[in-house]
Amino acid sequence: MSGGRLFVIAAPSGAGKTSLVKALLEQEPALRVCVSHTTRPQRPNEMDGRDYHFVDIPQFEALLGRDGFLEHAKVFDHYYGTSLAALTTAFGHGHDVILEIDWQGAAQVRARTQISGVPCHSIFVLPPSRQALESRLRSRRTDSDAVIERRLRDAVDDMRHYREFDYVIVNDQFADALRDLHRIIRDEAPDLRADRGNLQPLLTHLLQT
Repeated sequence: MSGGRLFVIAAPSGAGKTSLVKALLEQEPALRVCVSHTTRPQRPNEMDGRDYHFVDIPQFEALLGRDGFLEHAKVFDHYYGTSLAALTTAFGHGHDVILEIDWQGAAQVRARTQISGVPCHSIFVLPPSRQALESRLRSRRTDSDAVIERRLRDAVDDMRHYREFDYVIVNDQFADALRDLHRIIRDEAPDLRADRGNLQPLLTHLLQT
């Protein structure tokens, strides 16, 4: 793995990272996204190869057995993984790459890139409130109430890992969050580091149990 920079973006379900990455890719022509493999069912609005590579469990396990993933994780009873071959191809064409993954996958990527020497920059996206997170999950109209409740519980555990990332973006106003993401890609965002003090009131609210 060599030839470009790697950006890792993670967030609790419903925080808006997929919409942010989609908008970012439209405005950053040199940036590429590695489409993840997953064993979860395809949703009606999704396209195989664009949103995910949809595979069954034996196919996923065969790739895993060949060390075919940069990272992989089991989330909500389904497997997800980033193809090492896709990343190598993008780097081979001189592109920077962004990965949409969870915090577990991000930890694997950090460990692997430290060994390989690939520049890796990690970004965590937070919602502006727990109420906003729930509203966004319900507005999808793709999950049952029970699934939404589980996602909200798991979101708190996910958000506890924000300090493991280099940068944190709060997705309150979409245009502002997208502007912050652009600044990180262009290395112009020292004020968005994950350890900044002005995040504490929000995190106290988000992480309360």
